[in-house]
Amino acid sequence: MAYRGRFAPSPTGLLHAGSLVAALASWLDARAHGGAWLVRIEDVDAPRCVAGAGEAILAQLAACGLHPDEPVWWQHARGEAYAAALQRLRAAGQAYDCGCTRADVDAALAAAGRPHQRFGERVYPGTCRAGLRGRTPRAVRLRVDGRIDWVDRRLGPQSQDLAAEVGDFVLQRADGLRAYQLAVVVDDAAQGITDVVRGEDLADNTARQIALQRALGVPTPRHLHTPLVRAADGHKLSKQNGAAPLDLRDPLAALAAAAAVLGLRVEAAGSLPDWLAAAVVAWAGIIAAPDNRFQEGT
Repeated sequence: MAYRGRFAPSPTGLLHAGSLVAALASWLDARAHGGAWLVRIEDVDAPRCVAGAGEAILAQLAACGLHPDEPVWWQHARGEAYAAALQRLRAAGQAYDCGCTRADVDAALAAAGRPHQRFGERVYPGTCRAGLRGRTPRAVRLRVDGRIDWVDRRLGPQSQDLAAEVGDFVLQRADGLRAYQLAVVVDDAAQGITDVVRGEDLADNTARQIALQRALGVPTPRHLHTPLVRAADGHKLSKQNGAAPLDLRDPLAALAAAAAVLGLRVEAAGSLPDWLAAAVVAWAGIIAAPDNRFQEGT
């Protein structure tokens, strides 16, 4: 199967140094495999999106010489596809209505002796699995059972017990918006994505997405989660903690900094296209080496 990768930023702000690491890695992996590189603007969570940020992100990528091979997809135009997937899951008995608020979930966890910890996963206790029992429908959840195992090309073997560590997770929120997990899986399948290269902070989503892919009967891509860029306080750079937008007055300097995070030494001077071509050769050398850090297996 021909390689198809993607970079899928959320337009909640401009790209920062950490975003460029993931963008560059996904572009390099596609180019090194002779495949296609796509860009998808993940604006399904409209209340969090910043007006004009999607267009600005595309301009930032272009300034770095990172151009998609196909027209850009915008999730706000994909509502019918998400609704159809949700209906399929409902019809198969794999998705159900949930009437619980966060307070309800917290109360149920506390009653079971498993109080929710701040910043920890709010593990859904299955309250509405057997029916709403008089509650008003709010969200829609996916039934999950058991453990999901996969192999990350950089992190190696991974495993998560979804039932114990996550619980049935939300596919459609109480405000009617489709959840990130559903939109990502539906769009990856529709675009024929074979390889997901993204930041390590998103690795925890992988088991949920694999479970949803299996429920929908669509392929599971290979995964490679890239190192994070951290601020001086040790926390990862993110839009939420005020990471500064990329300074692209010198795109080569920004790309070189991103390459260094990936462990790439790019010996090239001169133009942006020359640097990118040398970076592809360097990346291809890593994935071709017998003891490479970015394994080809699944």
